[in-house]
Amino acid sequence: MTLEQIHAAIPHRAPMLLVDEIVEQSEEKIICRKTFHEDEFFVQGHYPDYPLVPGVILCEAAMQTGAILLSQFVGEGSGVPVATRMNNIKFRKMVRPGDTIEMEVTLTERMADAFFMKAKVSCNGKVSVRLDFACTLAPNPAE
Repeated sequence: MTLEQIHAAIPHRAPMLLVDEIVEQSEEKIICRKTFHEDEFFVQGHYPDYPLVPGVILCEAAMQTGAILLSQFVGEGSGVPVATRMNNIKFRKMVRPGDTIEMEVTLTERMADAFFMKAKVSCNGKVSVRLDFACTLAPNPAE
């Protein structure tokens, strides 16, 4: 999927767009990738002598991947996906500038405009983060 298609699917933009490419997508599962660089604003002070991608950024990347998956259920302009819950977050492996992560998100349940998902973020074939999360559709403020 091109950057233009990602922009059409979710409202996130640089510097907070945390998806570079969509590798695979079905109705209930999506796999995306993101490569982190030294000049990303969130690694500048985290930590100056040993830069790490913050765990909350890895969770956000997974949730953006989920938002792309949900875009198939959302009519154009009918809502903006927002996180409502994160549970069972487990951090396993550090991610540093230069690393590429792969985010795999599965839709486990849908109740009206509430979507429940599971995510696995991997780096070099090893799990960095696992989490469960939920999103809902908030009214689009541009309307």
